Amino acid sequence: MISLNNLVLNIDVVELVGSKDRSISKICFDSRKVKKNDLFIAIIGVLSDGHNFIQQAIDNGALVILCEKKPDNLVDSITYIIVKDTSHSLSIMSSNFYGNPSSKIKLVGVTGTNGKTTIVNLLYQIFVNCGYQVGLISTIENRIGDLIIDSTHTTPNPLQINRLLSQMVAAKCSFCFMEVSSHAVVQKRISFLEFDAGVFSNITHDHLDYHSTFKNYIDSKQQFFSNLSSGAFAITNKDDKNGLIMLQNAIAKKITYSLKSNSDFKSRVIENHFDGMLMEIENIQFWVKLIGQFNAYNILASFAVAHLFGIPSDEIITSLSLLKPAEGRFEVFKSHKDVFVILDYAHTDDAMSNVLKTIKNISSKSQSIITVFGCGGERDRSKRAKMTNQACLHSSKVIITKDNPRNEKQEQIVSDMLEDLDEELNNKILVIDDRSSAIKTAFALANKKDVILISGKGHEKYQDENGVKKRFDDKREIFNNLKN
Repeated sequence: MISLNNLVLNIDVVELVGSKDRSISKICFDSRKVKKNDLFIAIIGVLSDGHNFIQQAIDNGALVILCEKKPDNLVDSITYIIVKDTSHSLSIMSSNFYGNPSSKIKLVGVTGTNGKTTIVNLLYQIFVNCGYQVGLISTIENRIGDLIIDSTHTTPNPLQINRLLSQMVAAKCSFCFMEVSSHAVVQKRISFLEFDAGVFSNITHDHLDYHSTFKNYIDSKQQFFSNLSSGAFAITNKDDKNGLIMLQNAIAKKITYSLKSNSDFKSRVIENHFDGMLMEIENIQFWVKLIGQFNAYNILASFAVAHLFGIPSDEIITSLSLLKPAEGRFEVFKSHKDVFVILDYAHTDDAMSNVLKTIKNISSKSQSIITVFGCGGERDRSKRAKMTNQACLHSSKVIITKDNPRNEKQEQIVSDMLEDLDEELNNKILVIDDRSSAIKTAFALANKKDVILISGKGHEKYQDENGVKKRFDDKREIFNNLKN
């Protein structure tokens, strides 16, 4: 139990109706989960308005209601707190409930279209290898030291974030590395967290189904850096055309990294192979098991963070040499027929282009590239044809298949993917809706030394169709076909 007085600290209260002398069991923003002596926050979301469920919350035992619109019919035994923004208040209240854990740990947030998952996982591995107890909040999984906790979102809701951070503090973690999505910024899931560093990877067209315009998408990323304190590090990819724009309004210490221009941290790729690459940072050459220029940026960003927090360069580089890619991020497999198979999460046209260009740069002209991918339903439709175009430009054969159609018809998704496609490129395409059959067909078409790219789902272990998540694992499909 926690007193209401402590919960409302730093919250701008417009009006309070009822007693403030309350003890609260927990905070809820889902009325179905409310129990006796809980506080219910009415969140105005994309699909529903929590104000419509205030009575349900009271019926389930809520003692306090926090809302933006005062109900017409007030219950005498209930305390009503009226605020301007319940989403922002949820973030503050969640932090208060768990004792402001972000102030008790070094919190590093990583944002960008591509690379977030890889960077936070690299940082986790580097700091563990260097003897630190650390936490991780990522798309693939959350970690508290060695403890693995399933992940449901790139960035969890404020209650989940603060619960995880408080557990990390209790486990004596010194650092937490956290993915920060644009949705999380806009929805104010992170608005009351104290970040010690923010990292920008890159930005390309994505999530326009949510943000409507690319400018809004950029603005959401920029807002993250603008909110960093003057004592924090704001670390950006100088080679991205929007990299410096991200820091325009930042008061944090501005740090740049680059492969192409002068910057605070600079690197270059010397050799690239299917089993890794030779890199150079600070005139030190070393071998890493990750592949591709896009991963060179991820590695350099991770090096910069570790260096800024005081880890010696030689220790960082030793650790980098031991690193392995995050699950489903350019994972390479090899069949007994010497066919290379690459599993990657790429689900934007830019990410697709980066992965395929990397494969082409490593491959010889005699090696065919067979790409298997689909596009998710109920997501940005504008990128579908662009992804197909990139896949066809850089592949010998393209197999279009099912990703996560969700509640959208697969026929419509495929139609969008093939829209205005050049006839020459169209001739490269097979459409096989069943993803398992599509992967099997790719293996059947591949000759010795050829490369198969299976893109879009990466670490995901399910397919989402018509509201049902059924088990489906690209990696399992790869292993099944490697045996044949």
